[in-house]
Amino acid sequence: MPGTNYKVGQIIEEVSSKKRGKDFSVVSNPEFLREGTAVMDYYHPSVTVIGGDHEEAVEKVASLYRNLEAPIEITDIKIAELIKYVNNSFHALKISFANEIGNICKEMSIDSHKVMSLFCMDKNLNISSAYFKPGYAYGGSCLPKDLRGLVTLGHDNYLNTPVLSSIDLSNENQKRRVYTMIEATGKKNICLMGLSFKEGTDDLRYSPSVDLSETLIGKGYHLTIYDENVQLSKLMGANEAYINDKLPHLSELLVNDLRNAILNADVLIINHKKFDPKPFLSLLSEKSKIIDLVRVDSLNNLPNYEGICW
Repeated sequence: MPGTNYKVGQIIEEVSSKKRGKDFSVVSNPEFLREGTAVMDYYHPSVTVIGGDHEEAVEKVASLYRNLEAPIEITDIKIAELIKYVNNSFHALKISFANEIGNICKEMSIDSHKVMSLFCMDKNLNISSAYFKPGYAYGGSCLPKDLRGLVTLGHDNYLNTPVLSSIDLSNENQKRRVYTMIEATGKKNICLMGLSFKEGTDDLRYSPSVDLSETLIGKGYHLTIYDENVQLSKLMGANEAYINDKLPHLSELLVNDLRNAILNADVLIINHKKFDPKPFLSLLSEKSKIIDLVRVDSLNNLPNYEGICW
């Protein structure tokens, strides 16, 4: 549990009268061993994690694993303390997800194991690091629609699907989190950088930024939007119909001059990672708040910077 390493160090200092970092060090080295295969897992780890605040102590622990053919990741103590909780919670989520899929499949006379076997064949998206970057809510035309469809299948077959049903609730919570961060600034002039749900496209369907814009306008905020890929004259079909319904006055919100948009705003919301802040650093440093939804690392040294969940 994060904080345990620090507490152990405190106890040792109190009992021994020695000083941490000078006379001793506490290193966190989480294990990822499975019951029944612990020896094999020890000799064939995916990664060895070591967290510490004393270089010599960390290196001594790392030396114990140098003969293993696996990367050794030296990291912050709290990260090392948290990672096993994250791993096992995700394993629990995977089991629960697969079971809910299995329950739906059974009621529809579908082979659940064949479904999940096919699911696991996709190593580019399904079983990969894709989508595992904390940030803003998901959107687009596919994820919300297909999730609702799967939840509906469960409901129509009189099944409880608490994991699947909670996904949309969690997504809505992430949307509310951003509005709460904006509200906390006490400022009303907002510039939103990035309106489409996916950077590099003009697809606005079910974009969380569209929802955020609608909320801000409804709450009396003055909003300007910069998105170089969104041109009203080129929107068509379902995309055009969606934005006309959600933001009928979008033409009054869109701006082409990014510098002026930043200059005239008190709070800047960054929703697209392509943004290059270097030409605007002096302007950005004067803003009341920069709220980053995609993690632009070159901004995190500014005193007015805040990430959505980092």
